[in-house]
Amino acid sequence: MIVPHRVRELWHRLDVSVRDLPLGLFVLSVSLPPAFQNHGTLVGGVPLRPFDTLAVVAVALQALPLAVRRRWPLVCLALVTAGFALDQLRGYHSPAGTALPVALLSVGAYLEHYRRTTIAVCTVAYLALIVGFHRLGPGEPASEFVTFYLAVALAWGIGAWLRSTRVAEAERRHRVAEETRTTERARIARELHDVVTHHVTAMVVQAEAARYLTAAPDRLDQTLTAVTDTGRRAITDLRHLLDLLQPDHGPEARTPPVGRLLPLVEQTRRAGQPVKFTEEGTPAPSTGSADLVAYRVVQEALTNALKYAHGGATRVDVRHSERQITVEVGTDGSGTPVTSSPGGSGRGLAGLRERVDVLGGDFSAGPQPDGGFVVRARIPTGSTA
Repeated sequence: MIVPHRVRELWHRLDVSVRDLPLGLFVLSVSLPPAFQNHGTLVGGVPLRPFDTLAVVAVALQALPLAVRRRWPLVCLALVTAGFALDQLRGYHSPAGTALPVALLSVGAYLEHYRRTTIAVCTVAYLALIVGFHRLGPGEPASEFVTFYLAVALAWGIGAWLRSTRVAEAERRHRVAEETRTTERARIARELHDVVTHHVTAMVVQAEAARYLTAAPDRLDQTLTAVTDTGRRAITDLRHLLDLLQPDHGPEARTPPVGRLLPLVEQTRRAGQPVKFTEEGTPAPSTGSADLVAYRVVQEALTNALKYAHGGATRVDVRHSERQITVEVGTDGSGTPVTSSPGGSGRGLAGLRERVDVLGGDFSAGPQPDGGFVVRARIPTGSTA
C-alpha cells in the first residue's frame, strides 16, 4: 500500500507536539458534552457540581497540555495536575481526569532529569490535595487514597519501563554499530595489509637487487620493469579494494580470485624467489569467499617467503575439490632474510587464521625441522561470509 506508507512518512515528519495534539483534543471533546459531564474520575468524595466556566478551565488544563507530553513532560504534568486538583476540589469529576495517568506515564517515559525530585514533589502535592479534601467534607477512607496513589504510580512505572526499554535498545544499536565499525575496520586493515605488504615487499626486494646489476644493463632493465609492473599491480589491487568500499559497488568490483594465482607466482619469481607452483583439480561451481581467502593465503605466504627466506626454494600447492580448497605454501630453509625489508607486525598470519576460521576451515603455520616454514589451509567452498 503506497498511500498509507506515504501518509505514515508525512505523519512522522510532523513535530511531536503536532502529533500529540489530537490526543488532547480528543480528551477535551469527550469531556465537555453534557452527556459526559460528571462521569469521570472521583477522588476525595466532594459532591458533584454542575459544569460552569471554571469547569471548562479545569478540563482545558487537563486535556490541552497533552500536546506537549513528550516535548515538555514536566510542564505537561504540572498543568494536568493543577487541572485535576481544580476538577476534583470543585466537584466536576470530568472524564478529563484520565489525562493524569497519561501525563504521569509520559513523565516516566520521557523525563531525563530530576526524576526523583519530581516523584517527591508529586507525592507532596497529593498529600496536600488529600488535606484539601478533608477540609471540604468528610472525604474518603485512607485506603481509597492509597489505592488511587498506587494506580497513578503504576502509570509512572509503566512509563519508566518504556524509557528503560528505549534506552537499552539505543545502547544495543550503538553497540552493534560500534562492533560493525570495528569489524569493518579490521577487514579493511586486513585487505590493505595483504595488498600493500605483498607488492611493496616485492618492490623493495627488486629495487635492492637492482643496486647490484649496474654492470648488467639487460638484467637491470628487466628488474626495473618488474618493479614497474609490481607497482601497477599494486595500484590495480588497491583500486579493486577501493571499489569494494564504495556503497554502490557492483559485482565487477571484486578482489583477485584464485584464477590469478599464476600472475602472483610469476611476480614473486621476478623478485628473485624460485617458486614451484602446482594446481590440481577443478574449482567448485560456487566457491563463495573461499577463492579470495585462498588467494590471500598464497599472497601472504609468498610475501613472508620474500621477506624471511629470500632466494630459498618455495613451493605452492593448490588443490580443488567439490567441497574445499587446500593450500600449502612452504620454504626449504635455504633462503636468507631481506635486511632492507621492514619487519612484520604479525597481523598477516593472524588475519589469515581469522579468514579461514570464519569459513569453518583449518589453518596452520609454523617452522619445519629442516629450517623451513610451511603454511597450510583447508578452506570449505560455498560460504559467502
